[in-house]
Amino acid sequence: MADATGVDQKTVERWITKGRVPYPRHRHAVASMVKETENYLWPDAVAPERRSAIAESEVVRVFPHRSSVPADLWGRLLDSANDRIEILVLAGLFLAEDPSFTRKIKQKAVNGTSIRLLFGNPAADEATKRSSEERLADGTVSARIRNALSLITPLASIDGVDLHYHDTTLYNSIFRFDDEMIVNMHVYGQPGAYAPAMHLRRLAGGDLFETYLTSFEQVWAGSKPSDLQASVA
Repeated sequence: MADATGVDQKTVERWITKGRVPYPRHRHAVASMVKETENYLWPDAVAPERRSAIAESEVVRVFPHRSSVPADLWGRLLDSANDRIEILVLAGLFLAEDPSFTRKIKQKAVNGTSIRLLFGNPAADEATKRSSEERLADGTVSARIRNALSLITPLASIDGVDLHYHDTTLYNSIFRFDDEMIVNMHVYGQPGAYAPAMHLRRLAGGDLFETYLTSFEQVWAGSKPSDLQASVA
């Protein structure tokens, strides 16, 4: 750590044992080194007004509808992710139906990318309720989840791919590719494809990207492995 930041080892020791806060340039170096945000490592180091300014820079682009997100952006995010891919959806059928998605996920897993996929439990009350909330025919969302799972579940047998089911009331769908993310906000009365979406990037000291990461982790903590994943385990 001292070598990476260009400071004395005693200085690093004080950061760790005495809770000293490094200078901004050193915080950035340390955060990059351990792959965490400055805000996570030193919650009180970044002033609220600075966090707000960083949050504005975390937003790369806002799309009026998820269906407006260009196909080449999805492809670029998937191709460039090397460390981790994390997806939280109810059905995510638009991705599952893309043959290149499962093919690329398999290849990413072989190459050592950590992949966590969270899909809605089609038998859960939340899935049934979502059909009426989106003004769809009864059972539509559950059927879409089952269709997606028929395409996605085989991935659970691949080392490096964790597929879980969740029963949560989903407020946002999250598609995380290393330090970039698409967040699909859910709007009452509208299917996900017609709801807005944000393209975010992770910045040191920012809160926005981190907020959605925290949400993903909370859903993951309450989820269950798929039947195939459980049998493999």
